[in-house]
Amino acid sequence: MLKSLDPIQPKTKGFTLLEVMLVLAIMGLVVSTVVFNVTGQSGEDRLKKQVQRFQVVFSMAADFAVLNQRQLGLRVEQEKQQYAFMVLDDDQQWQELSTDKVFSSYALPEEFTFALELNDLPWDTDDSLFNEGSFDAQLSVSDEGVSIGEEEQKKLPPPQVLLLSSGDITPFSITFAYEPDFGDEGVTYFRINAQDSLPLIREGPLDTL
Repeated sequence: MLKSLDPIQPKTKGFTLLEVMLVLAIMGLVVSTVVFNVTGQSGEDRLKKQVQRFQVVFSMAADFAVLNQRQLGLRVEQEKQQYAFMVLDDDQQWQELSTDKVFSSYALPEEFTFALELNDLPWDTDDSLFNEGSFDAQLSVSDEGVSIGEEEQKKLPPPQVLLLSSGDITPFSITFAYEPDFGDEGVTYFRINAQDSLPLIREGPLDTL
């Protein structure tokens, strides 16, 4: 009687830690390459688009102020990383500019930050933009002629930058930053400088400030 032969069991061999790490590294490289090819943009490119958006919208707001003979302002909230445009109404109160949603509050994507710096403030000079008495030194509206009922209404914070109907604007600098916490990309900065009128001057990309 023939003895039944057990099938030969092949020897199994597991992956070594080095092989697993190599596979994960290759997968990560492939994924990052696909993502980059899909977006087609580096962090610097994406930041530049945010800077260009600011330039275009600011210029549109400045033109709106001149063409419509209105006093506009730019309000920057660095805590929320957002900015919006405001208009001075007939009651000398600052209101959100709702004529076009492009002027509404806009927040930067979380990967970017910005910081506003005011230089050569016009109310510190003899040639003040506020010589008509409508504003005080804190860029707030004068309280003269304001009734109690109007005081009870919640006032919006005033803008830091003015865009006047004369074409004058408050001199300022605003820096946009991309500072990745990980990855191979380095930090990138762009700076927008404004004198007392358009155009805005863009600097960058910059490696350092």
